[in-house]
Amino acid sequence: MAELTKYQQKIVKNYYDNLDTALLQRLGEQVTDLYLAEGKKREKLWASIAGSLTKLEVPAARIAKLTASDDAQQLAKLLQELLAKD
Repeated sequence: MAELTKYQQKIVKNYYDNLDTALLQRLGEQVTDLYLAEGKKREKLWASIAGSLTKLEVPAARIAKLTASDDAQQLAKLLQELLAKD
């Protein structure tokens, strides 16, 4: 792989510095989508949400409990907790 220029290095650094913020914003969008989703789309969305929560370092037991409950309100409460920490 070629060396990155200073500009490219700065872009990569900024991406990783702001990754948590981007993940929280995406999770907020996913909560909204979850309220509207049904059927297979809802299952797929929960899988995506679980991945986002894993990247945000939420304990696996809590993720499993949330996905098993299939409750968007509980997920919204968790999002509020995460936003309060940030």
